[in-house]
Amino acid sequence: MNNININEVIETNNMIEKENLDVRTITLGISLLNCINDDINVLNENIYKRITTVAKDLVKTGQDIEKEYGIPIVNKRISVTPISIVGATACKTIEDFVSIAKTMDRAAKELGVNFIGGYSALVSKGMTAAEELLIRSIPYALKETEYVCSSVNVGSTKTGINMDAVRLMGSIIKEAAIVSKDCECTGCAKLVVFCNAPDDNPFMAGAFHGVTEADEIINVGVSGPGVMRKALEKEHGTDFGHLCDTVKKTAFKITRVGQLVALEASKRLNVPFGIIDLSLAPTPAVGDSIADIFEEMGLERAGAPGTTAALALLNDQVKKGGIMASSYVGGLSGAFIPVSEDQGMINAVKEGALTIEKLEAMTCVCSVGLDMIAIPGDTKDTTIAGIIADEMAIGMINQKTTAVRIMPVIDGKVGDEYHMGGLLGTAPVQKVNTFSCDDFINRGGRIPAPVHSFKN
Repeated sequence: MNNININEVIETNNMIEKENLDVRTITLGISLLNCINDDINVLNENIYKRITTVAKDLVKTGQDIEKEYGIPIVNKRISVTPISIVGATACKTIEDFVSIAKTMDRAAKELGVNFIGGYSALVSKGMTAAEELLIRSIPYALKETEYVCSSVNVGSTKTGINMDAVRLMGSIIKEAAIVSKDCECTGCAKLVVFCNAPDDNPFMAGAFHGVTEADEIINVGVSGPGVMRKALEKEHGTDFGHLCDTVKKTAFKITRVGQLVALEASKRLNVPFGIIDLSLAPTPAVGDSIADIFEEMGLERAGAPGTTAALALLNDQVKKGGIMASSYVGGLSGAFIPVSEDQGMINAVKEGALTIEKLEAMTCVCSVGLDMIAIPGDTKDTTIAGIIADEMAIGMINQKTTAVRIMPVIDGKVGDEYHMGGLLGTAPVQKVNTFSCDDFINRGGRIPAPVHSFKN
């Protein structure tokens, strides 16, 4: 693991300067289990002190590595133990949980990090009273904080889908949009619903520090869709074998850059190295698009027939190249397809090439799921829950992580544009199937785990 040398970094200089290669994030995972106290004031004090002590050098370390190696590190982030666990004994009201979110936000601001994740609950089989209380607090926690991100895991291949939690999340997402209306409904952009959520994900909004992790851990997310697109320019007219080899070789080089940053950050912070997440995660910048990769492969637009096959190829070959470059590839490695953060995807939606139904099909083979999708503000809670249920079923049956980060735009209509700015980008409001699923969603209970879950 330690045989990376500066020559490998020099080889990537052109990728960094001309093709938008970057390390998307260094995420420091921090366990808060030793902060637990039944007094909410003591708990908040413990949390603030723990985070600001452990992560005091995170931002500076990232900046130092950037300067020394010339590798852009876009985000420095923190993930913490799911707050539904940490606050279970102290929190008796929604306001108690919101006070923890404010403490997290204050710590993030003090440290200068971009986001802090872990305002989370893991409820794939059932909800404790504390977990339900945290979930109901999410809209207000996100409205009253700037840096806090939230996630809720409502299903898994082992346990099935908690449909009570799915129904609740349909309402929570709508409420988060309503209460954050004055700030462009951005609460929803910091909230994700998972099936099979990983413990070691460095990417927001879904990052939390899993209970299987050590006290502290460094996870690095590396990205390079612009690099991949450039590499595929040379593959016009070649067969799929050559195409796959190019994707693998390019993914290998990208991952080695991330490996170097991860090892350096681990050494300088004296925190164990966890995983490299090799995800082709787009940005709104021109040339940094997953959709552009599809076009280089030969599709007129993302969403054209063949798009799901192209994404399956890309996702698999990226992982194959990544695991040759590092022994510790994890998180959500593969390709992300967030609409608002990818100019090519935005264009495809505007031109009618890409619909929510096609995006759902693509989530069967990508790294995450329905991501950063704007929908009309009058979409019913149960319809949102139905969209979540469909995506959770894909994850459960296919033994993969899937997620929904969907944004009802209050007063927004199909075709309107929803502007969030920065890395979150702009999302065209997309049409949603409005046929009712009320009676299905309102059944409650749990969809059982699939037959292939019975392994031990």
